[in-house]
Amino acid sequence: MGALLLLHACYSAHEHASLSTSLSTTSSLLPASITPSSQPISSSSLPLDISLETLASVLLICVGLVMGAEELRPISWRVWAGRVQRGMGQPGEGFEWLEAGKRKGFLDIRGQREEFANWVRGQDDR
Repeated sequence: MGALLLLHACYSAHEHASLSTSLSTTSSLLPASITPSSQPISSSSLPLDISLETLASVLLICVGLVMGAEELRPISWRVWAGRVQRGMGQPGEGFEWLEAGKRKGFLDIRGQREEFANWVRGQDDR
């Protein structure tokens, strides 16, 4: 909803700018006696309703993002480690992913050490 309001506010601002530009060029072509006002049309300021719509839509988007976000995790290492040790952490939040072999891109030192030890034992048997 907020994105739709922001889109409409942007469209309204674009239309206001284009209309202001076209009115200022049209009024500059008319003689001074025919122009409705002696003051030039200002294209620098947006109407109040467009500004308020923009602010309301940005506020609505921010509230939606904050309300839709996940619960924040603790920053303190001690709190996080305590929750993981008590088993209160979310699945995949603890250290089990380290032992489960999910780090395929990392070098498995323990596995290679065991393979080397088996290879050495195999050489001694000969």
